[in-house]
Amino acid sequence: MALDQSLLTIITFFPLAVALLLLATGALSAALGTNGLPDSLWRAVGLASTVLTFLLSLQLFVAYDPTQTGFQFVEHAAWMPDFGIYYFVGIDGISLLMVLLTTFLMPLVLLSSWTEIAKSVRAYVFFMLFLETGMLGTFVSLNVFQFYVFWEVMLIPMYFIIGIWGGPRRVYAAVKFFLFTMFGSLLMLVAILVVYYLSWEQTGTLNFDLVALPGSDGAGLMDAAIPLSGQAPWWKTQYWLFAAFALAFAIKIPLVPFHTWLPDAHVEAPTAGSAILAGVLLKMGAYGFLRFGLTLFPNGAIEFAPIILGLSLVGIIYGSLVAMVQPDIKKLVAYSSVAHLGFVMLGIFVFNVQGLTGGVLQMVNHGLSTGALFLLIGMLYERRHTRMIADLGGVAKPMPVFAACFGIVTMSSIGLPMLNGFVGEFLILLGVFLAHPVMAVLATTGVVLSAVYMLWMFRRVMFGPVDHAENQKLIDLGLREKFVIVAIMVPIFWIGIYPETFLGRIRPSVIDLVGHVERARAAGEAARAIPRLPELSSAVATERP
Repeated sequence: MALDQSLLTIITFFPLAVALLLLATGALSAALGTNGLPDSLWRAVGLASTVLTFLLSLQLFVAYDPTQTGFQFVEHAAWMPDFGIYYFVGIDGISLLMVLLTTFLMPLVLLSSWTEIAKSVRAYVFFMLFLETGMLGTFVSLNVFQFYVFWEVMLIPMYFIIGIWGGPRRVYAAVKFFLFTMFGSLLMLVAILVVYYLSWEQTGTLNFDLVALPGSDGAGLMDAAIPLSGQAPWWKTQYWLFAAFALAFAIKIPLVPFHTWLPDAHVEAPTAGSAILAGVLLKMGAYGFLRFGLTLFPNGAIEFAPIILGLSLVGIIYGSLVAMVQPDIKKLVAYSSVAHLGFVMLGIFVFNVQGLTGGVLQMVNHGLSTGALFLLIGMLYERRHTRMIADLGGVAKPMPVFAACFGIVTMSSIGLPMLNGFVGEFLILLGVFLAHPVMAVLATTGVVLSAVYMLWMFRRVMFGPVDHAENQKLIDLGLREKFVIVAIMVPIFWIGIYPETFLGRIRPSVIDLVGHVERARAAGEAARAIPRLPELSSAVATERP
């Protein structure tokens, strides 16, 4: 039986619909003189809605045809057609895995915070469901205006999750997170409007769609001829338009030196917030580069590649060295994200199939491994009420199951063979070596440093003498917590042992993207090789500010 053609829309908006229904039912109940819906019902219904969303997304994964190129499960409807704004969603192999990662982590994160969140439970569940819809909408949007709306909307629930349920400096961390992301997003909005204007100049129609609707004779923004450097005023060229998009995405990843909001946000956020921030939100910057940066401005991306590759390499080494000296275990894992996502960016900007495939897979791997690390740290914090490595030690004695789970996830994070992290890092380093051998050698030091700081932390926390009496009374993981961690371990081992299940769906989309970039590179080189007429050169020169 054919899948419902609205399946992608249902998956995207179902969590928010449930949240609004709970809110409305609670308000009605309160108006009738009761106390509203109990917290336990909010938790149960919220968890059930995320589980159902994940089950629906599994249908996408099973029904997705990896032999076909282009976008699948496409839906297109008028929204504000007079302005070229349509509701336009669809997925390819890249966005498919991002959707699946989001829907997989959300129920586990809610289940892990079952007892951690005690105040304003209803608001917490509402914002988590709201956040899920925002993240899913970002990954499936094919209309650039719609993408921008979802990109901004998801800031709201995360701001409140950090600001209400976070640590002592939660308000500072929430505001910093919001301002950093908002600043970059405003420049991206300006660039979106410029591309929109260029498309209108060339086609005579107003359109924000990234690609043309399949089967139509129209054109998308991807079909617009965006000038190269020197062919138009600077603000219309690919280089500067890509830079505006890149700033928004670099802040979200975050690339050094735009990373300073991340440690504060991770440390102050509640466990669930940290897990979702690391597991999904950071990937949106890398996804933005893949979906919009490389497709709309391929020559701009090529021109910018040396800068981004350099920043990525700096991030790998810098993030590893800073992580090594952190006294707070949560802050250590936060800085490890800077290093790991540096690898993702290396894979993307070598513009070959091996690197890009590894980069996409490593986005998923990092979401699983680092998300699990934050959940485990939260479970330990609930018992010990400290994250200082110096206050721990010998935890493996009273908590052997916890120590075993933490060890497996740690090995996944540092890229042990047969676990997911190894596959992604290997493909990335292979792609980087094919393009820049020296850079691959330098990047490999990040793998070594990762093993140093993660294993050193693991030894100090789990082994050695129990110097603090509080550590002797720790209680091992309960059934709920074991279920959460084991559930994450399933894809960790699956990807490590048989990655083709996922690589087979990524590869066609990556090959298409690499082909698009290579065609743009060839066209750009050809355009620069054509001598320009003196009168045209002078005319362009007078247009420059």
